[in-house]
Amino acid sequence: MRTYLDFEKPVAELEAKVLELRVLAAKGDAVAIGEELTRLEAKAEKALADLYANLTPWQKTQVARHPQRPHFSDYVRALLRDFTPLSGDRQFGEDPAIVGGFGWFRGRSICILGQEKGSDTEARIKHNFGMARPEGYRKAVRLMQLADRFGLPVVSLVDTAGAFPGVDAEERGQAEAIARATDTSLLLGVPSIAVILGEGGSGGAIAIASCNRVLMLEHAIYTVASPEASASILWRDSSRAEDAATNMKITAQDLLKFGIIDAIVEEPMGGAHRDPDAAIKAAGDAIAAALEEYWGMSAAELRASRSAKFLNIGRKL
Repeated sequence: MRTYLDFEKPVAELEAKVLELRVLAAKGDAVAIGEELTRLEAKAEKALADLYANLTPWQKTQVARHPQRPHFSDYVRALLRDFTPLSGDRQFGEDPAIVGGFGWFRGRSICILGQEKGSDTEARIKHNFGMARPEGYRKAVRLMQLADRFGLPVVSLVDTAGAFPGVDAEERGQAEAIARATDTSLLLGVPSIAVILGEGGSGGAIAIASCNRVLMLEHAIYTVASPEASASILWRDSSRAEDAATNMKITAQDLLKFGIIDAIVEEPMGGAHRDPDAAIKAAGDAIAAALEEYWGMSAAELRASRSAKFLNIGRKL
């Protein structure tokens, strides 16, 4: 059952009519209904294309948060063979918000890690909606250091509204853990690729996204704070989230201009949630191409390239 966003209502109505006609065609005279069905299908497809060609930043935020958008586990199942997850930070405990491990990606052994939001209520609660605590980032550090030791590239799949802001997380050193993960990302001597799948929120995202290449899905967002949090800070009114999203330049298209990301991965028409398989394949192709670009470079060259990338952000303006 497809979930429609508020701004997709015109498309929802057309597709509902298409579905009705398909049911009638299956029961009755398909020839008589066929012409009208073809016309309506074309109209619905055009309406969807026109709508997604002109999404506002707030609408993209809603698409990035779509509950049926593929998550970390979906990408791992489709792209990796023999994935072996590792748990725990060896200091406090396990944080299911960040999942990571090792597996085979198109003939190469890699380390892959990222936030898992969960696809149903039970999974969302288990993974804390992808908002990690310090032990999650310390686990990420452990995995990145293991990958560095064995010469394996690191792929980070980012999808989080931000790090968990709870008291327990602050008591266990949330800021230090994020800083340590960011530092580890920057100092890796192996190729590192990050992909912003949906939401890339604040330090919770940059902690595992300080990579040689930062890719971003077409309708994802990447921001220093969520539009709601930014509206609360700027205007003391979270209901102005749409204004914040519009002014913060959080879309892939804006961030590519600023040099904050390196490439945009195109999504299927109507967003990744309409055709998860196509979206995952496109992301896999982009990851493979990026890894190929850095394959064979020395540790010093990789660190220098990564450092130059982040030091040059904003210099295009």
